[in-house]
Amino acid sequence: MAATDETGRTARQPSAPGAPPPTGPPPVGHAAEPGARMPRWLPRAMVLALALIAVFQLGSWAFHQLTGLLINVLIAFFLALAVEPAVSWMAARGVRRGLGTFLVFLGVFVTAAGFVTLLGSMLAGQIITIVEDFPDYLDSVINWVNAHFHTELRRVDVQEGLLRSDWLRDYVQNSATGVLDVSAQVLGGLFQLLTVGLFSFYFAADGPRLRRTVCSLLPPARQAEVLRAWEIAVNKTGGYLYSRGLMALISGLAHFVLLEVLEVPYAPVLAVWVGLVSQFIPTIGTYLAGALPMLIAFTVDPWYALWVLTFVVFYQQFENYVLQPKLTSRTVDIHPAVAFGSVVAGTALLGAVGALIAIPAIATLQAFLGAYVKRYDVTDDPRVHGHRGPGGGPGLLLRVRGLWARGPDTTRPRVEDPGS
Repeated sequence: MAATDETGRTARQPSAPGAPPPTGPPPVGHAAEPGARMPRWLPRAMVLALALIAVFQLGSWAFHQLTGLLINVLIAFFLALAVEPAVSWMAARGVRRGLGTFLVFLGVFVTAAGFVTLLGSMLAGQIITIVEDFPDYLDSVINWVNAHFHTELRRVDVQEGLLRSDWLRDYVQNSATGVLDVSAQVLGGLFQLLTVGLFSFYFAADGPRLRRTVCSLLPPARQAEVLRAWEIAVNKTGGYLYSRGLMALISGLAHFVLLEVLEVPYAPVLAVWVGLVSQFIPTIGTYLAGALPMLIAFTVDPWYALWVLTFVVFYQQFENYVLQPKLTSRTVDIHPAVAFGSVVAGTALLGAVGALIAIPAIATLQAFLGAYVKRYDVTDDPRVHGHRGPGGGPGLLLRVRGLWARGPDTTRPRVEDPGS
């Protein structure tokens, strides 16, 4: 039996004189024997890894190519959820869902077309007025410059200088080359609008069939969950749209009264503009909507623009603290900070579309979580209400008040003066 050392390894015996040295284990990294084979799993693993990489690249490319279509489908789905209560109300009274959906979309289209027509006519009229009054504006500016800087400018010289300037020629050339780009963008926007309209029409008209198709892919226990989530999404999205529409109506009427009192032209169109833009463009919609009536009022009287600005600011505070909580308490009752954060997140993810659908999406998620997340009764601990606990000690004001009421301390023994 071979001798072993303390570690259990076989002790090396001194070799006999003239005997060949013993051969040890092959060094690390030594080439394998000629008869060794590659493991059978290695080629399959390499092929599987390459296939997974190819599928990931193909899926990523397809997702980036279909991003526009997916966003259009998402917008159409939320639009279908918004009109679902109206379509269901008409279907419950004997109207076929297809016809009811068509009537709802026809009303939306007629309203939008009328608003765009009125707004376009107003802007066209203002542009024509500005062009007709441009010589008078130019004369007033030239007279002011001549009076303050002692120059002798004339309108004819200024007009000829503008017409012969390189800046105007370059601007006209760039505008001419940009007409094709603008036309392409307009056509693309119309195609996108048509795509959203078709998808939303199919989602709203075939809503029951779509729900049956989705539920047929799930077990019965999960079908109730899907239908409940669908109902919550319909209620929250429809409630958000209708509450915003009611606030837009109130805002439009209030601004219409102000503009009529100030005798600002195009008061009805401006009121509709303020109502729609202030309610359906989150966060900055109010100030963006108030900019146009301020500009029109400034052409009448600069003080009128100040009055419009003051009214916009005060009405925004009234709407935020009085009107909106009462109208949205049963539809999209979410905290203002949560609403603002959801709008910022939606804008970062999907741009303007994300800003529009962020609030109903968050309201739906909040309602869904509130239905399934278990809640407990809150303790009566004063720290819940922001008060300090028993271990925190009295506040500084209470301690000062206690010392003032107690007066000088008479509990300490009086020390006599040795010299007395």
